[in-house]
Amino acid sequence: MDIFNTALNKYLEHTCDVEPVLLQEIKRETFLSEVRPNMLSGHYQGRLLSLFSKMLCPKVILELGTFTGYATLCLAEGLPSDGIIHTVDIDEELEDKVRQYFDASPYGNQIISHIGDAAEIISDIPGNFDLVFIDADKKNNFSYFNAVIDRVPQGGIILIDNVLWKGKIFDENPDKRSKSFLELNEKIAADLRVEKLILPVRDGLFVLRKK
Repeated sequence: MDIFNTALNKYLEHTCDVEPVLLQEIKRETFLSEVRPNMLSGHYQGRLLSLFSKMLCPKVILELGTFTGYATLCLAEGLPSDGIIHTVDIDEELEDKVRQYFDASPYGNQIISHIGDAAEIISDIPGNFDLVFIDADKKNNFSYFNAVIDRVPQGGIILIDNVLWKGKIFDENPDKRSKSFLELNEKIAADLRVEKLILPVRDGLFVLRKK
């Protein structure tokens, strides 16, 4: 199912702010060297993440799923000078390359990278998170949500990516992964601790505000 066609995507990118040069370089290198480059957030969603962060001005951000660091840098754009972002990924092979991207940005000293199991790392990071972006292994989305919800203050934001799962959640006979997203979406829709809506951005972005 084509829920976000190419023409619409091009128009949305045309009418939002231009990507910073470093992000353009990261995107180009990701598509040249990575097996699954579409995991990268991309121009339009990246500007959306940046805007959320700038509106919230978070002191502490948690990102689950670093990949090549594109979304990390978009989120970092809203940090105050004393703010930090913790970004977590399981793939240590990308660590050095991604660190080079971070250090080439204005936010290098505000980005703390963690390599390993996200569930364990979340519990090791002290304090609360004003903004959380969940974009890691999809089968654990609800576990990650439960791990952070009590550590997000009132008015804080949680973002969960890919919740429309390429439109497969609308299939007559959805597969196992699609069913997991349907279950996730239904559980969060019924959760009274958060205000919520799904934005049909790329693959679907669940936006949650802690009450």
